[in-house]
Amino acid sequence: MDRHRYFGYMRASYRPFLRPRRGELTALHHLDPVTAAATLPILEMHGERNVARLLTTLHPRTGAVGMDFGDLPDDPDPLRSPPLDLAEHLIDLDIAMIPVLRAHDTGRRLVEHGLAARMHLRRGILRLQPHVDATNPVEADAVTRRVMRGSDLDCEQLDLVIDLAETACRAHADAVEERARRVLRWARSRPWRSVSVASGAMPPNLDGLPVDRAVPLGRLDARVFQHLEEEDVDFADYGVTSPVRRRDAPYHRQLPTLRYTAEHAWWIYRWARRGGRSDDRCRDLCRTLTQSPQWPAEGARFSWGDAQIARRSRIAHGGGSANGWIAWSTSHHLTHVVRMLHTTAT
Repeated sequence: MDRHRYFGYMRASYRPFLRPRRGELTALHHLDPVTAAATLPILEMHGERNVARLLTTLHPRTGAVGMDFGDLPDDPDPLRSPPLDLAEHLIDLDIAMIPVLRAHDTGRRLVEHGLAARMHLRRGILRLQPHVDATNPVEADAVTRRVMRGSDLDCEQLDLVIDLAETACRAHADAVEERARRVLRWARSRPWRSVSVASGAMPPNLDGLPVDRAVPLGRLDARVFQHLEEEDVDFADYGVTSPVRRRDAPYHRQLPTLRYTAEHAWWIYRWARRGGRSDDRCRDLCRTLTQSPQWPAEGARFSWGDAQIARRSRIAHGGGSANGWIAWSTSHHLTHVVRMLHTTAT
């Protein structure tokens, strides 16, 4: 295989929406070079604290990150700006920031995004949710004109991400697929830098699933993308989390859980804490996974996350944590998706 052709085709062909938490950022910090070159993570800011500090210690190997401030209000202090403050901080860290533009961004926020883009790569990402932002081509054109005018960025500088949000069941997946086709027809009227289609099928709550055995959940988001069969359209998803955020709930101690990605399904491993110490239960979970048909032929060499799972399957000390389980699951997922995209392309 020509290594340069491999990197040339795969560069930033995968754009996962991730939360800027320790688990996801740890996975990005440990990506292998091939997966890192193919991935442009989009971090969704929802008021998480210490993101700048986490990025200082957990430097994403992708080199560039998309930053979505769409759920954060404008700062009441006119001299302060969350996008620009973080953009300046990331310059010092040698991390390229690509601001995410949303249909509901205020005029002030769009100006801030444009300034942040010019501080870094002079690029932006337009995240369009057609079922919310624009239900027809006329509305989509109006949204596009507004964000380009407000940010002073052209189509050639924008990666369009068509975010179809939740893909809840097979019937819903069919409707989402048809919506994607309609929006893609509209998208071809403009010279975007790239076009991606995103959706997510992971449930927001896994508490109702059985414990102490692997349970498959269909990757309907991947099914939608595969059915589109669009060679020049890139893939995006929500990693191993749901596009629907859980409402605040009373704190409860999370069970050892891994969300292990396969071609057509996630295999959910949730182990009850009964029957032994948490360290022993996590070791039993990891041992069960490493002996399952889902375990890759490369074993621990498949990804950093798989190496951590294999290690925990052999030692009793250290039961992991919720951040660790998400980190291992995300690491495997990102590597798996990039390999599948390359296999499909070749």
